[in-house]
Amino acid sequence: MRAEEFEYFLPDQLIARKPIEPRDAARLLVDIEGFSRVSSTVASLSSFLRPGDCLVRNTTKVLPARIRFRRASGGSAEVLLLEPRNPDEVDSHHWEALVRPSAKLKAGTVEQVDSQLSVRFGADLGEGRREIELLTDLELHDALARAGEMPLPPYLGSLRLEDDSRYQTIFAERPASAAAPTAGLHFTEEVFADLAARQVQVAEVELIVGLGTFRPIVVDDLGDHQMHSERYRITEENWELIHRTRRSGGRIVALGTTSVRALESAALTGQLTGSTALFISRGFQFQLVDLLLTNFHLSRSSLLVMIDALYGPRWRSLYEHAIENNYRFLSFGDAMLIERWNRTSAGPSATAEPAEPAEPAEPAEAAEAAELAEPAEPAEPAEPAEPAEAT
Repeated sequence: MRAEEFEYFLPDQLIARKPIEPRDAARLLVDIEGFSRVSSTVASLSSFLRPGDCLVRNTTKVLPARIRFRRASGGSAEVLLLEPRNPDEVDSHHWEALVRPSAKLKAGTVEQVDSQLSVRFGADLGEGRREIELLTDLELHDALARAGEMPLPPYLGSLRLEDDSRYQTIFAERPASAAAPTAGLHFTEEVFADLAARQVQVAEVELIVGLGTFRPIVVDDLGDHQMHSERYRITEENWELIHRTRRSGGRIVALGTTSVRALESAALTGQLTGSTALFISRGFQFQLVDLLLTNFHLSRSSLLVMIDALYGPRWRSLYEHAIENNYRFLSFGDAMLIERWNRTSAGPSATAEPAEPAEPAEPAEAAEAAELAEPAEPAEPAEPAEPAEAT
């Protein structure tokens, strides 16, 4: 497959540049069995689901992971935290990070961010990634609350949210991610109450959103695209709820692409905790996900490739329909509810039941993304290293 197959023209005025109020007023384009391109809102989601369905949400929370500072030389610099070097210790001071300008910050260099935080730069991991150590006497989250910023997508320019909670889901739990699982931003307590009244159950997963989700596709041949790994975990209780839903004929409704990656990675490996570099593209055999609620994504993104794998080539005409009808796109934009393309003809039994893991033991990484040569560094970065969108 060629990356150009996943390009489309998005008018600038359709890029959502601020969150809608209230959250669940976001429009919802529904194209599933029984509902053909119905225009609704997220507030009405329950009317499109059935008793016995199960919605799966990603509970990760965004860190104020972008740290901007002046180097001792006077030049600007930025660090975007990606993941702890020990993935089980999100309060660790040792991290993998995107750094600009990486070439000007040699290994061993220490730069002061403010009176309570400094950064020691370590090994070069390629593609602008570095090992770093955060030096502070404060608790890590307190230090980041002082010196860090929410890592909003670069297309939002200088936007600063009046309320940082608008870049968090209301069900976020453990701070660890470099970007929000943005499909979940539309959800309110009222939406979940309506789902409960409809007898739609809710399961939870955690996938720590990092480079694997928001790194753009820069190759022409998708076979050459390298996914970076991201940590995920699913409890035995939630895994059993998902299986029980399938056994009873209910549908698994993934809330966002990050939930899809966590679910399908666990189904593929039989491991409930681990790292995944799973790149879901055309021909992928879904084992769990039946429906997906997600935002409208950027051209040439791995997220759009996933939509093509699940929904088929119809995504292009659906996107054209959304553009013609002025849906808002990207992280703060509207959403769509779509169905696995072969589900209605083949039924849920068309895919094999995923393996039941005997123990949710800590696995080795599912796959290690290959490192590419780091691009040349500009003298001073024009744009900070930031995520584009998450889900």
